[in-house]
Amino acid sequence: MGQDWERNGVRIVRAGELDPNTPQTPGMSRAAAITHANSGASKLWAGTVVVQPNAKTGAHHHGEVETVIYVIRGRARMRWGDKLQFVDEAGPGDFIYVPPFVPHQEINARRDEPVEAVIVRSGQDPVVVNLDIPSPEDASDVRWIDPTHK
Repeated sequence: MGQDWERNGVRIVRAGELDPNTPQTPGMSRAAAITHANSGASKLWAGTVVVQPNAKTGAHHHGEVETVIYVIRGRARMRWGDKLQFVDEAGPGDFIYVPPFVPHQEINARRDEPVEAVIVRSGQDPVVVNLDIPSPEDASDVRWIDPTHK
């Protein structure tokens, strides 16, 4: 007996099948693409996010979870370090890798266009540890908070 590859093989999640029934935050919209429920994935989570201009998260890390962000449109600024003292930006076609336990902050660097990105995580549990680290960035009207950011 062989594997039932028809049922347990490749799964294509079409654009119209993304699940918007995921936690939402003012200033951004999310849709889950690869989850245990819709694809059977057990080690990965993937989805899309659209972040409105000038939105940002507070400082946090994701415990043991690794995160990859692929920027489709816009300009994403990342701050990281014990005092968020390191900074760099990514644009369309760039990948951002966030290692486990790294204190960081995500920021839409533009005030005139959204950031559109794909997010992939090395686990499905929503791990987030909020940190009391003041941001060097100016305050924004909208916080960028993905499904695990509180």
